[in-house]
Amino acid sequence: MITSLPNLLTLSRILVIPVLVALFFVPGEAAKWAALVLFAIAGITDYFDGYFARTRRQISALGRFLDPVADKLLVSSVILLLVYFRRITEWTILPALVILCREILVSGLREFLAGIRVRVPVSRLAKWKTGIQMVAIGFLIVGDSNLGFIPILQIGAVGLWIAAALTLVTGYDYLRSGLKYMTMPEGRRPGSGPQG
Repeated sequence: MITSLPNLLTLSRILVIPVLVALFFVPGEAAKWAALVLFAIAGITDYFDGYFARTRRQISALGRFLDPVADKLLVSSVILLLVYFRRITEWTILPALVILCREILVSGLREFLAGIRVRVPVSRLAKWKTGIQMVAIGFLIVGDSNLGFIPILQIGAVGLWIAAALTLVTGYDYLRSGLKYMTMPEGRRPGSGPQG
C-alpha cells in the first residue's frame, strides 16, 4: 500500500529532490546548510523505510521497486548539481562518473533479474559504500563554506574516491551474479518455465 509508513518515507526521498535543486540555486551559506540538512534527513529515511518495512511486516512490491529508484534519483540529482556548481571538478568528476555508471548498471541488472524472479540482496560492503558516498556528498554540498581549518571540499573529494572504489567492487559483484543467469540456457533459468 502506498500510504504505508515505509513507502511514505521512500516517497519523501523523491519529493525532497525539487527542494534540494531549488536550494542549490539560492545564494548564501544558509541555503547550503539547509540543503545538507535535507539531504541528511533523506539519507536517514533510507535506513528507516527498510527497518519499518521489516519490523511492521509491510514489505511490498511497490516498496521494493521504489526504494532503489528513490536512492538513485536522489544521489544522481545531487551529483549532477555538484558538478554544475563546480563543487565536483577536475579529477573528482571521475569517481562521480563511476558512481553514476554503476547505478545505471545495477538498475539494469536488477530489472533483468526481477524478470526471472531472482532477488539480489544488498551486501554489507554495498551498505558501507552507500554510507561513505552519502557522507562525502554531504561534505560537497556545503562545499566551500568557511569552517576555519577544515578542508570541506577535500574531505568530500576523498570520500567520493573511496566510495567509487567500493562502487567498482560491489558493481563487479552484482555483474558477476547477473552474468551467471544471463549466460544460463533459457530453459534452465529461474522463472523460464511455461507462462500463462
